Amino acid sequence: MKRKASYKLRVTRRECLYVHDEADHSLMILELEGEPIEYEVGVAGEFVSRRSVNFHDRIKGSGPMQGYTITNFQYGSVYSRFEGERDGNTRVSNGTWKTYKGTGKLAGITGEGTFRVTAGESSNEFVLDMEGQYEL
Repeated sequence: MKRKASYKLRVTRRECLYVHDEADHSLMILELEGEPIEYEVGVAGEFVSRRSVNFHDRIKGSGPMQGYTITNFQYGSVYSRFEGERDGNTRVSNGTWKTYKGTGKLAGITGEGTFRVTAGESSNEFVLDMEGQYEL
């Protein structure tokens, strides 16, 4: 089944450490919570919550990122792992995601796809657009 969704993400926690090996090299861990902007209700029912934990290694705003996400629905949850790259000039991140666990009506789910993260309306807000294939 092919699916698309968009979420508004808000940073709920951010820790940043500077490496000091070159200008503006930092390691960050972020926690974000999200709510749907656009999504289609599926077999697991209505959206309940979304949380992700991300790790970024950036030099002048650019660099790799990776992390984990849990999205909870009325009748089940899906867990995914993602990795991508952020472009400091455009402030856009692109990457891939893959499910690794499901519960409730999403038990046994497999899926993978792509994502794009762009800046939101405030400094702690982002817009996540994702698409991919799922199988139950």
